[in-house]
Amino acid sequence: MTAVDGALPPLSPSPAELPGTSALLVDDSGRYLLHLRDANKPIWRPGQWGLPGGGAEPGETPAEAIARELLEETGLTVPDLTPFLLVDTVDAGGALTDRCLVHVGTLNTPAHEIPLYEGIQLRWTSFAETAYMTLDPGTAAVLREHQRQPRPHLGPAGVPRTVRVHESRKVRAQSIVGAHLVLVRDGAVLLGKRHPDSDYAPSVWHVPAGHREAGESALACVVRETAEETGLVVTADDLALVHTVDMCHPGSPFPRVQLFFAAGRWHGEPRVPEPDRCTEWRWWPLDALPEPLVGYTRAALTAIAAGESYTSLGWPE
Repeated sequence: MTAVDGALPPLSPSPAELPGTSALLVDDSGRYLLHLRDANKPIWRPGQWGLPGGGAEPGETPAEAIARELLEETGLTVPDLTPFLLVDTVDAGGALTDRCLVHVGTLNTPAHEIPLYEGIQLRWTSFAETAYMTLDPGTAAVLREHQRQPRPHLGPAGVPRTVRVHESRKVRAQSIVGAHLVLVRDGAVLLGKRHPDSDYAPSVWHVPAGHREAGESALACVVRETAEETGLVVTADDLALVHTVDMCHPGSPFPRVQLFFAAGRWHGEPRVPEPDRCTEWRWWPLDALPEPLVGYTRAALTAIAAGESYTSLGWPE
């Protein structure tokens, strides 16, 4: 929900008072240049469409900050930027959680000719098209205000109108769920050596595992990932949850819940159907695990051997 306030709060170039600046760039046909942010990163509104911009650095004025941010993100220099709107985001209790000064300017450069150094994509977008996009709430409010009143209206101190974006309720924490298979034969556990070009844990040993897909249960994920990674056949009926690792993952805005399932039986012998992801599978004695081994996997296997069902990693004491 948004509301436009009549009172204008004091505007300061201090990062503590003005943590954000952004640019509402409009072409001659009335389209907006929107920026798709990276997902799964500890940034503001990850994975959502927003406006180019960022935080002010110490000593910068808002005008200097947005000029620098545009140059760093897109290589653009837009000479006619004017303060347009001040966006205050408040939580369910009314406390200010973010403030951003939005500048408006004109640009007619095709998106494919604009270099992009941060984020995923730049796109010229009509207002009607935004109904089918995941916009961050502040950007959605800015576009609605621009449609209603496109000309900047500045107060006596050069401060624009304020739009207040209310978080209607506290955002519930989201977690990434990983599903893992613990396969033990004659006192040895099955581990695969990840490919050296893997984005995560290259050349490190790990159990068969993956992230569940949309609409997929953790059990179904284990069945699918096991078949894809090892060629082995397991069924959900033969799986039992034996351990949970609850992780505060460094560098990610989302915690991770890693579920470890043991299989009572399976069919086939392990092979390497995905050589671009795993170079070999090997049975390792539980009392002689290899190095390097994914850290949370080692913690889980150690805890399982001790009969423990839960491990907490990375959370504050």
